[in-house]
Amino acid sequence: MKGFNQCISLKRRPVPTPKDLVENGSAVFGTFDKEFESMELLKCRKPVGKYFPEPFKKFRLSLWEACEIHLDNGVLLAAVCDMGLFGMVLNIFYDKRKKKVYSWSTNLRSSKTKIAPNLLNGSISEAQTKNSHVKYINNFRDGKCSLFGSHFDKENKIEYEFELERVSLPGIVSIPFGPNRPLYSQKDLFRAKGCLSLNNEVFKSNSNTTAIVDDHRGYYPYKAHYDWLITMGRRDNEEEKYFAFNLTRNQSIDQENYNENIIWFEDRISLLPPVTFKHNKDNSVWTITDE
Repeated sequence: MKGFNQCISLKRRPVPTPKDLVENGSAVFGTFDKEFESMELLKCRKPVGKYFPEPFKKFRLSLWEACEIHLDNGVLLAAVCDMGLFGMVLNIFYDKRKKKVYSWSTNLRSSKTKIAPNLLNGSISEAQTKNSHVKYINNFRDGKCSLFGSHFDKENKIEYEFELERVSLPGIVSIPFGPNRPLYSQKDLFRAKGCLSLNNEVFKSNSNTTAIVDDHRGYYPYKAHYDWLITMGRRDNEEEKYFAFNLTRNQSIDQENYNENIIWFEDRISLLPPVTFKHNKDNSVWTITDE
């Protein structure tokens, strides 16, 4: 039987990050050890096929920055995205006590959506409408990120503010969805300090509050499919160290060499092999396995 380490492709091992995600019109693919300084995916040459007009490729490029924050009594998902034709502000909160989901999404013009060029030096991702707002201030080279957001409607309102501090090594990948069609993703595990107010009830952070920031950019197929499972917290043992994992099955053309499956331990990471997802008929049970 092969040892676990032998089940991980050599191409999945982190290598030094080049300055540019796109070099001379070609995307670089692999797993990397730190943030990219330049992620100008519009410089990709013919990323969505040789017959697709180059001037229109910007309408096929999706750019996201999202965060999941795990509080004792709830989970927040906050995202700002630019999907070429339009942008979106997304706020979702799951109240674990009531098993209830509160969800707000607001579309706006792409030109009104700002996605940070990288995750360094206080770069900002932000979108705002008359009743919604999400803002990230990124200082990942220093292991820090700030998150602010809100949404108001006639029935519900949510506001939050968190300061995040990284507690593990990053998970950074560039995955081929085609010969020169990149899907870049960086996911990081943080401790989170701050609070959230939902309909005037305040949810405060404590020493167990964790977060994962997901920076995500790529050229999706017309028929896109992305299975995703993520969780985070602190292991219930004597040391109570931070722990999380991410499992995905997307449209990578080479799952063995290019995927984003990972375990975060406090101060370190462990790569995982490809996984498959199976869903029962009503999608209420997912079964995820490796080989």
